[in-house]
Amino acid sequence: QVRIVESGGGLVQPGGSLRLSCVASGSISSIYAMEWYRQAPGKQRDLVARSTSGGKTNYADSVKGRFTISKDNAKNTVYLQMNSLKPEDTAVYYCRADGIATPWGYEYDYWGQGTQVTVSS
Repeated sequence: QVRIVESGGGLVQPGGSLRLSCVASGSISSIYAMEWYRQAPGKQRDLVARSTSGGKTNYADSVKGRFTISKDNAKNTVYLQMNSLKPEDTAVYYCRADGIATPWGYEYDYWGQGTQVTVSS
């Protein structure tokens, strides 16, 4: 069984920084893609950043130049370094893992429980 757990959220002032972590645990050989999404109250859940096993990364336009996604394949962990935070970055941030190789085959579309990020003075 695969489990996804995020951590690192909290309250930060505008212009500040936070680093989110997401660990995938279980009988995992490799993970093709790990992603960060966010969902603000009353809004849809949107992709923030994506990292694939080949090293390719993608970002939402709203976070380019401020957020950096990095992945430690050996630890099945993905990080999201968030700098120059703005009030509009306030949301619950979710981690998603896809293309997970296990002894029983590939697993898809696993989500964590989310971690709250609040940017406010």
